[in-house]
Amino acid sequence: MSNPGNVARGLKASISNPNTSEEAKKRAQERLEQMQQSGQLDSREAREAQIKIGHKAALANPNVSEQAKEHSQQILEDLGD
Repeated sequence: MSNPGNVARGLKASISNPNTSEEAKKRAQERLEQMQQSGQLDSREAREAQIKIGHKAALANPNVSEQAKEHSQQILEDLGD
């Protein structure tokens, strides 16, 4: 059986990869959410994954201010991502 933490990290990598299709990112996000809801990830890891996903999305969103992007980048660096 594969390690749920490793699977989650792979899914997060797919979500943040600019070369991944939007369809694949959506599937990865759905799978990550399923893992969280089923309890395969501990709550701390699940929360951290959601925080990272949100901040990575903010960095890619052209409607987000530069100040907000800088904040998101700092949060991701603090989380080691």
